[in-house]
Amino acid sequence: MSTAAGGPVAGPGTLREVADGVYAFVQPDGGWCLNNAGLVVGEGRTVLVDTAATEARARRLRAEVERVAPGGADFVVNTHFHGDHTFGNGQFTPRAVVVAHEGTRADSAEAGLGLRQLWPGVEWGETPLVLPTLTFRGSLTLYAGDVRTELLHVGPAHTANDVVAWVPERSVLFTGDVVWSGVTPFVLFGSISGSLRALDRMRALGARTVVPGHGPVGGPELLDETEDYLRWLGRLAEEGVRDGLTPLQAAHRADLGRFKELVDSERLVGNLHRAYAELDGLPPGARIDVLPSFQEMVAFHGALPTCHA
Repeated sequence: MSTAAGGPVAGPGTLREVADGVYAFVQPDGGWCLNNAGLVVGEGRTVLVDTAATEARARRLRAEVERVAPGGADFVVNTHFHGDHTFGNGQFTPRAVVVAHEGTRADSAEAGLGLRQLWPGVEWGETPLVLPTLTFRGSLTLYAGDVRTELLHVGPAHTANDVVAWVPERSVLFTGDVVWSGVTPFVLFGSISGSLRALDRMRALGARTVVPGHGPVGGPELLDETEDYLRWLGRLAEEGVRDGLTPLQAAHRADLGRFKELVDSERLVGNLHRAYAELDGLPPGARIDVLPSFQEMVAFHGALPTCHA
């Protein structure tokens, strides 16, 4: 597995059991394109939640899935359209049915493989665009034997259409990128207010184990930590607008404080672009021009952010 120039090779992800028959595939350190995935194994059926960004990492995920479920995945759920969660779909089809919200399918088709262009130094390998063939709107329940995986549409949050996977019999919640652990949240494509509503809805489920989209597995405290960052972000945006600052200027002025240690802090700039747009009346999840925001993240970081995929 390779990486963008200037950084070490990140270690492979590992599948570990977090509850009876429920597994988390965690890829350290959770930075750009190093997402998590999950697996629910029941009698005769398996549900995989998200895949991975590159051919090599998706092959590693497939090998780990087949280690605990020799038949492989029967369903692959895409929690949202970003390529780090979807580019590995082809490693699991045609056996597996790919499932997503109908908006996620449309967004995946529109985005295509564009993420690869942001980091041309990454060895992406063969990642054919494989779109979901089963879509839904509000919710959908998949069964792995007697174990339910409830797919709940909670977006707009990280994107315009986010889905979380709730395994009530095991009290495990796979949040996609609505929740982060030790990694800077990213809402440029989604909504701050929508994320806060999604967090409230997830908190009401009462999960004991929370598998975030990026970073280490934890408990319900991960929802609180993500919310703390988003509320701080909202206050920062209000102060920046009040003082006539651009999002980039507001980011340079900001004191990151206890958020300084979060991975990929340059996302603050993109987040502020979304926050400013919402303060200006843009509806949650509405389209925003993301390229200038990404260019300003690069300027804030001083270089192209490192992608260890």
